[in-house]
Amino acid sequence: MKYGGERPLFGARDMRLENIEITDGESGIKCCENIECVKSRFYGKYPWWHVDKSIIDNCYFAEGSRSAIWYSNDMTMKDSVIDGPKFFREMKNLSLENVRINDADETFWKIDGLKLKNVELHQGTYPFMFSKNIYVDGLVSDAKYVFQYCKNVEIHNARIKTKDSFWECENVTVYDSELDGEYLAWHSKNIRLVRCHISGEQPLCYLDGITLEDCTFDAACDRAFEDSRNISATIKGYISEIKNPVSGTITADRIGKVTYDEFAKGKNTMIKERENGGE
Repeated sequence: MKYGGERPLFGARDMRLENIEITDGESGIKCCENIECVKSRFYGKYPWWHVDKSIIDNCYFAEGSRSAIWYSNDMTMKDSVIDGPKFFREMKNLSLENVRINDADETFWKIDGLKLKNVELHQGTYPFMFSKNIYVDGLVSDAKYVFQYCKNVEIHNARIKTKDSFWECENVTVYDSELDGEYLAWHSKNIRLVRCHISGEQPLCYLDGITLEDCTFDAACDRAFEDSRNISATIKGYISEIKNPVSGTITADRIGKVTYDEFAKGKNTMIKERENGGE
């Protein structure tokens, strides 16, 4: 079946949709409940709004299906491809598995309860803004400015290449991941990185509460930890520069240089090299 025009499936309940197309128009599936959609394709704008208790499996959302899924709670999406921008807004309990998003512009805004497994995000800016209670296992992302103003985030096995990631966040733990980009986690609170590799300029600045466990730094990382306080960092290998940390402990195998400017806020950080036991 093909559906076009304005709101062709408005108010549908307890329905399975298989091999359908939303061809054009707006709001193809709106104000619905308990909908399962399989092997279907979406081309029109805003096709999935105010739909609670839904499953989307093996579906395709074209570039024209912008702002497609908003205000829809208790939703699961699997094995699907999204080419449209501005997906997933103002939702609770959203789960994605094996999903590729090719235009991640302004995606995942104000989501409460987000689970991602084997998800790819490409292009676009500011995914995950203002979201909370997030669990991720398997993420590849080259979108810019990911995870800003987020709370209660746990991430495993991610490869994130970006700029200005994890800004203004609170209660974030990242395991076994690659974090590549400038200005990592500025102005955040309670950040924990475990066995992560960090690349890019000026990481981990203006933080309150940063824990690193067996993390590694790219040689080009410089001016790390500036104006950060309550630091507990165990670094494997070499870190090129530590600048103006406020308080805590930083231990690394080797440290290139430690810099304090004249007007730095404090020098209450213990900085150690493992190889020679110096401070």
